[in-house]
Amino acid sequence: MDMRGNIGRLVGEGERLIRDHVWVLTPTHRAVLVKAAADLHAAVDTPQVQEALPVINRLEHLREALAAVAIALAHVHGRTAWFLGAAATVLTPVLHWRALPAEDGPAFGAVPPALQQYTEAEDAVRQLQRALVSIASP
Repeated sequence: MDMRGNIGRLVGEGERLIRDHVWVLTPTHRAVLVKAAADLHAAVDTPQVQEALPVINRLEHLREALAAVAIALAHVHGRTAWFLGAAATVLTPVLHWRALPAEDGPAFGAVPPALQQYTEAEDAVRQLQRALVSIASP
């Protein structure tokens, strides 16, 4: 799993499409991306803040970030929706993570991630947030 690399490739493709005038953002789509960027920033704070949190809170914040992307996706269409859909797909592994012990019962396939996986996912969210700000700028 290379969330940072996948987000980086996605952002690179998006920037190229915008530069080549293939992906032309409407003012409405720009506003949705700005709101999504703000929501991502609110969900996942600085590395120092995130790393000081219990893993259950870190996972909660990552799920909030994924929800922010999904909500933005619901309000757009075309290339903007495709971009956000791809970003959501990159972040979906967090849906299979758990921070609580399963004890002796089933966990619906959820697994506890390594601490490095939290860090990588949080970095990917920050990378996506910065890209949304840049992409939304006229």
